[in-house]
Amino acid sequence: MMSAIVVTHRWLGIAFCLLFAMWFATGIVMHFVPFPSLTEAERFAGLAPVDRGAARIPVVEAVAASGVAGAVRVRLIQRSDAAVYIVSGSSRVRAVRAFDGADASVAIADAALASAREHARNRGLDAARAAVVARSDYDPWSVPNGFDRHRPLFRVALGDAAGTEVYVSSSTGEVVLDTRRGERGWNWAGSVLHWIYPTVLRSNWSLWDRVVWTLSLLALIAAMLGAVLGIARVQLRGRRMSSPYRGWHALHHVIGLTATMFVLTWSLSGWLSMDHGRLFSGQLTAAESGVMNALPDWAAASWLDRQPISPSAREIEWFAFNGTVYRRDRVGLDRQVLIKAGDAPRDGPTEFLDVHEIQNLVARLAAGCGAPSVLAGNDDYPAQSAIPGAPLYRLRCGDLWFDIDGADGSVLQRLDASRRAYRWFYSALHTLDFPVLLAHPRLRDTLIVGLCALGLAFSVTGIAIGWRRLRS
Repeated sequence: MMSAIVVTHRWLGIAFCLLFAMWFATGIVMHFVPFPSLTEAERFAGLAPVDRGAARIPVVEAVAASGVAGAVRVRLIQRSDAAVYIVSGSSRVRAVRAFDGADASVAIADAALASAREHARNRGLDAARAAVVARSDYDPWSVPNGFDRHRPLFRVALGDAAGTEVYVSSSTGEVVLDTRRGERGWNWAGSVLHWIYPTVLRSNWSLWDRVVWTLSLLALIAAMLGAVLGIARVQLRGRRMSSPYRGWHALHHVIGLTATMFVLTWSLSGWLSMDHGRLFSGQLTAAESGVMNALPDWAAASWLDRQPISPSAREIEWFAFNGTVYRRDRVGLDRQVLIKAGDAPRDGPTEFLDVHEIQNLVARLAAGCGAPSVLAGNDDYPAQSAIPGAPLYRLRCGDLWFDIDGADGSVLQRLDASRRAYRWFYSALHTLDFPVLLAHPRLRDTLIVGLCALGLAFSVTGIAIGWRRLRS
């Protein structure tokens, strides 16, 4: 039995020592430089105020003109060429002109360039030398699935000092991603390597998922076998422990024993990052989704169409919650005005859904639900609204919890016992986001860098041993 473990660990170690070294080194980079994205603050800053005086068709006509089956949300934004409705369904999004419902997708480079320049000017970025440099479905920074409904994307280089590039959706004409030269460079040494993200592989999500899941599992098995061997080979001489090995093997043994717990938990949590529902739950069931994402009665939005748009509004959104259509006017990154269809005038503007509106949903969503509570900022199972300061409500239905965004009524996370366990087995073990460490960020930084450096040193000894084994 032990000889089989030795042989299996030896050849798995030779096969994966470079991969382990890469994972530990790139993990340090990723902790400080995340994968490029367009933050909500950047997206909102790039929006122009909506032209309140422009004539526009009713929302129900915009939904019909879009051809999007099962539309659940509609937004109104001001593009460089005209105001447009953006109609979103479960898997499709389409833009139509607000004044006549005609198709407002972007098919030519000049239109994409105009949108990119408008976005840059609103954010105070230098776009004097902006130019479209590519139109493609995928590149290293646009491979995530969230961009599928916006492909192909126009990549526009602004030509500024930071080397900023923005990506314009061909479906909506919005800027959906930005990158800068510095973060692109660091991500080549971070996320792209760590996640095994070559464009040709990641563009096929199911293939990438199977490949990385399998590699991660084999790496975990190699680490587990190594832990068994390392402990079994410890020699005890009185109160003193020693290694029977010499040279690189001794270093590998000693560092491995020191880093065993970290290497095992990091390998396990890294493998679980690719779980995607294999072992742990998390998605809304069909019945729950039917309640939370019920198709709105867009004809009911006609009452909202007659209400004046808030001054300085940069984005208007219509959505349904608990069978009622709402409109929210985004007047600032952290401010909005919320209007409920058919609601009587109130003493002052309402910004967010209140606890009573959340409570009214409880009976339809699940059995045994208690009163909603407002999620604390330091909760062990954190969630985040796109709007800073918006209340997050937690519905506890026995062992099943739902976190709902008070800004737009969306379900941020569904937490059953399986998903709560996943939060600790994956997120806590892999990123050390334990509450006590989040309260001391410098200590967390030090631990992550120190432990990854220890893992890297351990991997280097494995590389040396593997190289000598292959040569002999």
